[in-house]
Amino acid sequence: MLETLGEVYGNDALARNQQLTPEARLQLHQERSGPLMEQLHQWMTDQLNGHKTEPNSGLGKAMAYLLRHWRPLTLFLRQAGAPLDNNLVERAIKKAVLHRKNSLFYRTVHGAQVGDLFMSLIHTCDLNKVNSFDYLTELQRHAAELLANPAEWMPWNYREAVMRAAGG
Repeated sequence: MLETLGEVYGNDALARNQQLTPEARLQLHQERSGPLMEQLHQWMTDQLNGHKTEPNSGLGKAMAYLLRHWRPLTLFLRQAGAPLDNNLVERAIKKAVLHRKNSLFYRTVHGAQVGDLFMSLIHTCDLNKVNSFDYLTELQRHAAELLANPAEWMPWNYREAVMRAAGG
């Protein structure tokens, strides 16, 4: 099962490396990953129906989950641009859960609001592949420019604002 899924992820990595369009990526997955996923579906069905895997075991429960949710889990084989997984969303949720846990130690509501603001900024920096420490440092260095035009100082475009402020 893991080897098959590894091949599917390998196909997706190939599509990324070749910078395929969503439509070309879909075609690649339909040609290469589709047969693999069909084999995996058949193998899991045979395992559970043939009582070769205990349905109450961890593996059996995982197989039953995959089979119950097969259609949405294989959307990448039918729709251009559909991701293989939702890891991006899960990582974002983990940050929020961790922040919620850490926020138990704020002493005031204002402190919690400031923490929320920083968590949001840091996560936005991560999503835009920006070093959050460098970003926050530049915001401090250019506080006056930031107040004058906050939209120019968002994580995705602040570097241009720094260059303009430096006269470059």
